[in-house]
Amino acid sequence: MLILVSNDDGYYAPGLAALADALRPLAEVVVVAPEVNQSGSSNSLTLRRPLAVRNAANGIRYVDGTPSDCVHVALTGLMDRRPDLVVSGINNGANMGDDTLYSGTVAAATEAYLFGIPSIAFSLVDRNWQHLDAAAAVARRIVEGFIANPLPDRMLLNVNIPSRPLSALTEIRTTRLGKRHPSEPVVRSTTPYGESVYWIGAVGGEFDGTPGTDFHAISEGAVSITPLRLDLTHVEQLDTVRSWTAQAWNTGR
Repeated sequence: MLILVSNDDGYYAPGLAALADALRPLAEVVVVAPEVNQSGSSNSLTLRRPLAVRNAANGIRYVDGTPSDCVHVALTGLMDRRPDLVVSGINNGANMGDDTLYSGTVAAATEAYLFGIPSIAFSLVDRNWQHLDAAAAVARRIVEGFIANPLPDRMLLNVNIPSRPLSALTEIRTTRLGKRHPSEPVVRSTTPYGESVYWIGAVGGEFDGTPGTDFHAISEGAVSITPLRLDLTHVEQLDTVRSWTAQAWNTGR
């Protein structure tokens, strides 16, 4: 069993070390992670400059690029054989609901999924790494389950873990993504040179945290695991748009 581990918080992040250490008893582990924090980078690839890969003192390889860069470079240029599983995290903070679109943690797993490799993204809901040991234990249990009983189809899983002791985690639930309200307004400030600059505002509150969602599971102390897909086609609107397109094309002809 060969597992590739990456993240978006950077190669020095405690969550990355905890995840890699938890999985080493189960398989051969290769770690390739970003040089600096890449939170919010989504699925971006670096295309207009070369990428440097360096070795840290602890044996981790780090890339001066995005999480997607790390996994792409690892799979196509660094690893001698294809991994059986790719895991990303453990992220410092939740990746639930709409946040998954922006998440570099989820993006690293997504990049491997695009290569046809089963992938799991792990996130610890509260920041500051509280109860990281419990999150690492949960990640190990889930990967052990994958090894013992692989999923029948290639899957991309998004796992969020409440920041609680292991004994206080109630269960693991399969969920759908909830939704947030729009983000808070940008925060404007001024540089010493009098230029206006803007910080992206904080994430919005929960808009849909109803039963069955990741938000609801976390609120009740359960681990949330959500299968994701990448087909963005709005299938239910195909007929509407097909009709509209025909009318628009023929207008004025």
